[in-house]
Amino acid sequence: MSNNKNNNPRVRLAPSPTGALHVGTARTALFNYLFAKKEGGTFVLRIEDTDSERSKDKWEKDIIENLQWLGLNYDEGPTLNSDDKGSYGPYRQSERTELYNKYLKKLLEEDKAYRCFCSKEELEAQKEQQIKKGEPPRYTGKCRSLTEEEVQDNLEQGKDFVIRLKNVDHNEGVKFNDIIRGEVEFESNLLGDFALSKGFKQPLYNFAVVVDDYEMNISHVIRGEDHIPNTPKQILVREALGFDWDPEFAHLPLILGEDESKLSKRHGAVSISEYRQRGYLPEALINFMAFLGWNPGTSREIYSLSNLSQDFELSQIQKGGSQFNLDKLEWFNGKYIRKKPLDEVTKACLPYLIKSDLIEHTEENGDSISTKHPDQQLFDKIEKFKVEDTGEVVDLGYLKGVVALYQERLNKFSEIPELVDFFFKKKLEYEKDLLQWEDMSDSALADMFDKLEKLLSNIEKWDQEKIEEVLMPAAEEVGDRGKMLWPLRAALTGKEESAGPFEIAEVLGKEKTLQRIEEAKNKVTSN
Repeated sequence: MSNNKNNNPRVRLAPSPTGALHVGTARTALFNYLFAKKEGGTFVLRIEDTDSERSKDKWEKDIIENLQWLGLNYDEGPTLNSDDKGSYGPYRQSERTELYNKYLKKLLEEDKAYRCFCSKEELEAQKEQQIKKGEPPRYTGKCRSLTEEEVQDNLEQGKDFVIRLKNVDHNEGVKFNDIIRGEVEFESNLLGDFALSKGFKQPLYNFAVVVDDYEMNISHVIRGEDHIPNTPKQILVREALGFDWDPEFAHLPLILGEDESKLSKRHGAVSISEYRQRGYLPEALINFMAFLGWNPGTSREIYSLSNLSQDFELSQIQKGGSQFNLDKLEWFNGKYIRKKPLDEVTKACLPYLIKSDLIEHTEENGDSISTKHPDQQLFDKIEKFKVEDTGEVVDLGYLKGVVALYQERLNKFSEIPELVDFFFKKKLEYEKDLLQWEDMSDSALADMFDKLEKLLSNIEKWDQEKIEEVLMPAAEEVGDRGKMLWPLRAALTGKEESAGPFEIAEVLGKEKTLQRIEEAKNKVTSN
C-alpha cells in the first residue's frame, strides 16, 4: 500500500460496541466528520468488536442509529441491515481476523514478535514486584528467548499464549507530532514487550488499530487524549510491520464534569440515547459538543452542522479539558426549540405527554407509540388523543394550543408534562394559600372570584384578546391588578408559575375556566 499523503484525507471513528454511544465518542465523531467535510475527505465508521464477551449487537445498533440521528452520516462503514458501504471493508474487526493473522505471522516469521506462555498469575506477580521496587510495570521478557523446541512443547501441551512485540529500544525515544499538542515523546524502553494478540483469535487494540488504519488508508487519527499513551505503541507496531505510512495525529481534550474529573455516569446522563430520551434536539447537541474543546475565535455561539463544516479548524482545538455544562446545553436546546415550527414542537412533546399518562392515542389510531425514540411520522397519522383523567378526546389542534403557551419557556421536551398537566386534570389539587395575593382575606378572594365569574360569563367570543379586553379595565379599577389576575391564574393552573391567565383561559375554554373559578371560590369559603 502506498503512503497516504494525498489531497483527500480519510478519518475514522472506531468505537467498541460495549455500551451506548457516549457523548465523548459522539464529540470525537463530530470533529472527525467536520474535518472530513471541511477538507473534502472521507469519514469512516469502524466497529472494534474483538472483545466478544462485551461487544453486543444492540450497542452497535445504538451507535449507528444515534450517529444518524445527530446527522453525522459516515461515508463508509457498517449499516443496520448488515451490509457494508465502502470499498475498504469489512468494517467490523470481528470479520477481519484473517487479515490480522496474516500480519501476526509476518511478525513471528521475521522474529519481530514471539509467543508468551506466562500465566495471568505470573504476570500479576511480576507487576507487583515492579511496583514494590518503584518501577513502571512492564513485561520482563521471560519468554522472549524461548527456543523453537520450548515453544513447540508449550503448544503441544495446549498452553494459552499471547503474541508480544519484540520492542527495539529507541535511543532517542518514540516521537510524534500532534496537530493540537505539538511534539510528544515517550521512552520506548518503558513500554516493554507489549502484547499484540491473545493467540490468533483475539487481536488486541494497539495491534488491530494499526493494521486497520493502514489497510483503510486512514490519513488522520483524531481521537481523545486518553489515547496518547497508546500512540507510541502503535508507532512501534507500524515500524515493525514495515508500513510505508505515517498518519497525522490529533488528540482531543477530555470532557470534564463539574468537579473537573473525567465525565462519567456519576455526573449524570452521558449517552446520546439518554439526552435524546430527555428531549434534547440533535441540533442543540451538535452545537454544544462543538464547543467542548473547539473555539471559533469569535463571539458567535449558534452554529448549524453545515456552518460548523465551513468554519471548523483542528488548529482551533484547545489542549486543556473542557467542562460539560448542562445549563449551557439546555440553553442551546431552548434556543433551537424556539426556532422550530409549532407543529414540530408539538409532535416532539407528544411522547412525553403520553408517557406521563396525561393523554393516550385513541384505539382507532392503531399503531402503538414508542416513548423512547418515537417515530414522528406516526403522529402525522394521529389526529385524536384521549385525556386520561377526564376521558375527553382532544385533537392535535388543541394540543398545539397548549404547547404554544410554553414553547418560549421550554429548555427540553421532557419538561412539558409538568408545565401543562393542569390542562388535562379533572380537578386541580393545590393549597388555598396559593390563591392569595399579598394580604387578601378569604372574603376578599371570594368577592373577586364572584366578580370574575360575572365578567367572564358575559363574554360570547371566547379568545385571549376578548378576555383581556374585558378583564384588564376591571383589574385596573381594583387599583392593584395582582388582586384580580393572580387569583385567576392560580385558580386556572394550581401553580405558582405559568403562562399568562388570558392565554390559559382561551385554551381551557369558557366552561372549564368558569368551573375552576367556582372551585377556587369554594376552596376559600369552605372553612
